[in-house]
Formats: sequence, C-alpha cells, structure tokens
Amino acid sequence: MSNNPVKRAKQSISATPEGIEQAQKALQQICNGKKTLLADFAEKSRSVVQNFFAGKPVGIESFQAICQQLKLQWQEVAGLSSPEQNQDLEIDKLVQEVRYHIRPYIQQRCGTMRVLDMSQPIGLDDIYISVNIVEKITGTLRWELDQLLRDVSSKEFDRFNLGNVREERVPGLEAVQRFSKLMILGKPGAGKTTFLKHLAMQCICEQENRVPVFITLKDFAESHEQIDLLNYIAQLVDLHSQPREDISWLIKILRAGKVFILLDGLDEIKDADNSRVYQQIRSFVARFYSNQFIITCRIAAKEYTFENFTELEIADFDEQQITNFTEKWFRCKNDPIKAKKFLDKLKREQPIKELATSPILLTLLCLVFEDTGSFPSNRSELYKGGLDVLLKRWDVTRNIERDQAYKKLSLQRKEDLLSQIAYSNFEAGNYFFKQKELERQITEYIKNLVDANTDQKKLELDSEAVLKSIEAQHGLFVERAKGIYSFSHLTFHEYFTARQIVENCNPKSMEDEMLNILVNHLTEKRWREVFLLTIGMLTTSDCLLRLMKHHIDLLLAGDEELQEFLHWANEKSKSLSFGDYKPAAVRACYFDFDIALDRDRTLACLLDFPFTRAFTCTSLVSRVTGREVVETFHDITLIDDLRDSRALEPSLAIAFERVVAINSLESMGVEAKVVESLKKLKQELPEANSSKEVLESWWEEKGQAWGDLLRDTIVRYRSLGETWHFDNFSKKQKKLLDQYYYANLLLIVCLNSDCYVSRSVREEIENTLFLPLVTGYSS
Repeated sequence: MSNNPVKRAKQSISATPEGIEQAQKALQQICNGKKTLLADFAEKSRSVVQNFFAGKPVGIESFQAICQQLKLQWQEVAGLSSPEQNQDLEIDKLVQEVRYHIRPYIQQRCGTMRVLDMSQPIGLDDIYISVNIVEKITGTLRWELDQLLRDVSSKEFDRFNLGNVREERVPGLEAVQRFSKLMILGKPGAGKTTFLKHLAMQCICEQENRVPVFITLKDFAESHEQIDLLNYIAQLVDLHSQPREDISWLIKILRAGKVFILLDGLDEIKDADNSRVYQQIRSFVARFYSNQFIITCRIAAKEYTFENFTELEIADFDEQQITNFTEKWFRCKNDPIKAKKFLDKLKREQPIKELATSPILLTLLCLVFEDTGSFPSNRSELYKGGLDVLLKRWDVTRNIERDQAYKKLSLQRKEDLLSQIAYSNFEAGNYFFKQKELERQITEYIKNLVDANTDQKKLELDSEAVLKSIEAQHGLFVERAKGIYSFSHLTFHEYFTARQIVENCNPKSMEDEMLNILVNHLTEKRWREVFLLTIGMLTTSDCLLRLMKHHIDLLLAGDEELQEFLHWANEKSKSLSFGDYKPAAVRACYFDFDIALDRDRTLACLLDFPFTRAFTCTSLVSRVTGREVVETFHDITLIDDLRDSRALEPSLAIAFERVVAINSLESMGVEAKVVESLKKLKQELPEANSSKEVLESWWEEKGQAWGDLLRDTIVRYRSLGETWHFDNFSKKQKKLLDQYYYANLLLIVCLNSDCYVSRSVREEIENTLFLPLVTGYSS
C-alpha cells in the first residue's frame, strides 16, 4: 500500500531539548528518577523510554502514554504549536482509536473462511492463495473466432483450456498498490470476497495509519433503516464501542484519506435496491475521494459504471496456485500425504483438473477427496456436484436471492437449455459461439415455455437477458471476447452434451437414433469424454456398448489384409499355452506389440495387467540386440506400475530385469529349463554397479555372444521375435489400425468404468475382442 497516493501523516514524534528537561524534572518527582519504573507505569518497553529521553522519535501513542504518566502536556514536550501539526496528530489519534474499535469486526468477518460443506471454518491466512489479475477484461477483447480457435485442432484433438488467458497476469496486491479506485470483476467462486477479506486483514494487522472497512453490499442494501453509507460505517464501528450520535470523528479521518473501503458483492444487490445503492456509492466516493476504494462484482453482472474506477478481472488459478491451495488445505486437515495423492490424481484426470482452476470448484474437489481419498469412479456425479454448486448452492449457502431474468426458466429448464445448446454446438464442432447465434438458440428454446412472449422483438430481449443471467449468476457461459461465448469449462460442455443424449435416448434400443449418432463419433478423440459420461449416466449401457463393439468390428471388415493380421494374432494366441489368462488379453498383447513398439500397452493392461506385465518384458527383450541390453544394464530400476507410460519406454534394462523375475515367468507357464537358462545368463553379466569402463570392456569381449544367446532363448520360448511386417501397409490401412486400436481402448475403458452392464453382454464383448470378421478368418 506504500505507493498509494494518499497523504500520510507522521506516525512518530520526538521531544525537544526543552521538553526533555521538563520530563527529567517530572521523572525525578514521580519515579525517583528511575526510567525503568516509568516504563512499567506507561506499559512501554524500556528502549522506548530511553529513546524518548534521548530525543529520538517514538510512536505517537507511546509518546502520549509517557507524557501522561509524567503529568505533562505532550504537545508542549514535543514543541508543537502549529494548528496543522496538532490536527495531524489529532487525526492519528482518531485513526488509532477507530482501528482499536473496528478490529474485532474485521477479525470476525474477514479472519476465517467457511464455504459449501466445510464442517468448520478455516483461518483465512491458513488457506489464502495470492490471486492474479488480468488487466484487460476478456469480454472486452476484440478477438475473432480464429484467434480463439488457434489452440484447437479438429484433426488431432487434445484437451485444451477454454479459458486460456493470453493476456499478461499481474499479482493482485500489485494492482491494489497501483490504483486507488478499483472494480474487481470475476466469475462466480473466483475468489473475489476472499481477496477482499485478505486485504482487510492485511490492513488491520500491518498498516497502522489506515482503517479498513469491509462492507457486504447486500447487508447494506437490506439494512432496515436504509441509512446512508456514512452512517452505516459509523454503526459498524459503534457495534464494538460506545455508540455516538456525533460522527464528526469519522468524517475527519475520511477527509484525511485514512480509510480503506472494501465494498463486496455489487452483483448480490436486488434490482429494487440497485439505483439507491449505486447513488450512495457514487456520492460517497465523490465526497471522500482521497480514500482508497475497491468494489467487487461478478463479471457481466454490473449495469453501472463508476467514473475514475479501473476495472480488472481475477484470473483463474494456474497450476502453481492449485498446488499451493491443495497443500494448504490438507495441511489444515493434518493430512499432507493426501495432498500429494490429490495432486497426483489430478495430473492423471485432466477433465477434473480443468475444474480446479476455479477456486470454489477446487474447494469442492478437496472436500470430496478429503472424505474418500479419491474422486468418484463415475465422473458424471462429480460434475453434477460442481454444477449444483454453481447453479444453486453457492447462492443458497450465502442467503442470496437473485432476481430471475426469465420467471418461467426453472433450474430444470436451465439445465435442459444448457444441454440442448451444448449438444448442438458440440455435434457441429463449435467450442466458441457468437452471441447472436447463442441468443437465437435460447430463443428457440424459451419460445415454447408457458407464458412465453409471442412478440419476436420481446422474445429476443428475453433471450439476451437469459444469456446474461446464466453468465452472471452461474458462470456457466463466459464471454471470451467481445460477442463470443463458450462454456466456462470444456468439461461442462461435455457433461451437458452427454446429458442431452441420456435425456433423449432409449437406452434399451439398438435402433435408437441418439445412440447411433453418438457411435458414429467413436473414432473421434474429442468425443471420448462424452462417451464415458454417457455410459456412466445411462440406466443400462448394454445397447450402447454393443453398438460400439459392432462399429469397431466394421472398421477393418472391408480390408482383407488387415483381417489376415487379426487372424494371425488370434491363431498365435490360441497355439500357445497361457494358463488362465483372458484370451482377449493375449490377442491384445500381440496387437499392441506387433503393430508398433511405441504403444503404451494401456489396452492390454486394462484387460489383464499381470499377464501384460510379464509379456511386456519378454517381448521387448526378444526384439533387441544384446548390446542394447548391456549398455543400459547399470541403470536397472524396478518399476512397479507398468501402466505408467513413462515407465514403459523401451528401457531394455528394465525389460531384462522383468524377464528374469521368476514369479512373472512362472505365472506365464514358462518351463523351468527356460528360467534356468535366463538365470545363468544374468549371472554372466557384470555387477550392476560396475563402472562404464568395465561394462564396455565386458561388451567388447563377451557382449555380442551373450546378447545373441539371450535373444535366441526368448524367441525359442514363445516365438516372440516373430513380427508382422507393417511397412508394406498403406497410409489408409495404418490409419484404420490406429482408429481400431483407439476405439477398442475406449470400449474397454467404458466397460471397466462405473456403468451398469449385464454380465452376459460384458462376457460377449470381452470374448470377441480383436477377432477377425472376414469369411475364412472368423473364429
């Protein structure tokens, strides 16, 4: 706050030589000349008393206390005679008095945070994370659609952040120091109130020359007396002190620019009070302009402009802020280990991580994880909980009743409207939509509601009001640039798309149009989350899963050469003894390893992880030269979870270590003589901690022969060195194989998700995975 251009009065004062002489005489008479005794009487430190008698500056409060004990006029001791100086000191005294009386109020209102289902409040300092500010409001940026879409590829879809801020961010405190009049805007739950509370606490604890005043504008607007802002502030102070009819003391410190006024929640005022409150704020700011003011409001909710106020927007949390908040949250719960688990889980669940950029939704995620140590296996339940917070609970828990822009649009109708808009735009590949088109879609929906306007012009105005209501009150639509909107999170766009499918399909019919339209998008990666959400939301998933399986089988049905490959993998898996492992898992492993070595084996792992782990080791080793094994042997590290793709890079040292893991090999039915051969081969290797020079020397002498023997052993063991030659395949065939692999992977993920599927359908699908369909190759 040091850069705020408000005049600061002196906070310390010193005695003149004449004053010191007076004080020495008084000290002798009252305290027998003992300064230590004076320090005790005045309740000040000895060093302060020493400085006082040395003519050094001390705090004005301490100066006055010492003079009071000595029964001296402090103004005379300080040599003050100027009216201006006396006035400054009077103001400082008033500031200290008001700060003393308002401190309990600030600590009570701003010292803690409790939201949603928190069982008890948390200290604000224990959980607060510094916010960042975007200096250009996103909704005012004049970007074109192609600028917003530059991170979105329709060909190779990868998840992207709809709210990716391209404008520079600055720390919130830096912005507060730069501007004396601020309007802080933000989406629902963006942390506006928490930021204001932090500023109030910082001021009362650290800035002795100012008085913080935190006002919830909803409370001010609904106060019974409807008094003006000046008297309302006076009452806040009087609540914790002796009420005074004369408020000249407040006017004095306001005229001196000593008050830091924080007005929270301009958007929470009812329509009936809007004009009155706005006029109150505007006249108050004009009258006491030398003070610092900050107002918070939901973005898109403000209808008035305050002159000379700079408008800034609170940015979403970035990854570091998410980490800091999570660590603080679970530290408050005395469970720092759970914080690490939470963050690790978040990294693997990108759609959920998108929600964590919103402070209120991150709080919800922490609450859910706190109770269960995980996220729900059915993600639609988690998203529904997040939407419930934004659509209803966030206002209800704070007793806020908002005026409805369109009286007949209930919560259910809002969800139906959002689902319809989400589905039509997702189907068309639109993540961003122009305001006019969005309003047209709203018009098409609300015109069929009871008592809807029949006049087209009025209906269009209603549609605009509905859009602004959903944006301001719930934050589900966000204006990304001037006149261009999107859902606040891609996750919510996907959820409402899935909801539209579920609400409008017959889950028990293979002929259902909605399900068949969905299945036509099976190989499009951008539809992956919609499939998973739909599967989890359906009352029964049998028909959708069978449609997916049928569509997958047809992908390669028209290519004889690809059918031959499936036949080869099937026959090879049947000709070998793999114990009790699932046949589909064996076929999947051959598919994984023979189509490409850089696959992450996720598909096979999902079907049968123990088998795939052992198969991974033997297959990798069988396809390399001995030199590669030896050169990396000194880096051997046992990695427990092979499902982690980073652990599955073709590290041959890791692979070899797995090959000679007796349990893995025996569980695959490996003959004892093969195990013994591999053990002998391992014994011939140099020690794992050998120097590079020793390894190189060993290789030159024995490495080639050793590597060839290893390869021969593995190849003889399961014919794993036998590969299918894919180099002759066309680009079209390779693309079909990629689609086939991806679609099967999605099917298995859906099958393993929290969906309701009959046992017979599950077995039917699992038993027929990766089987050929062409006549002559069908099993």
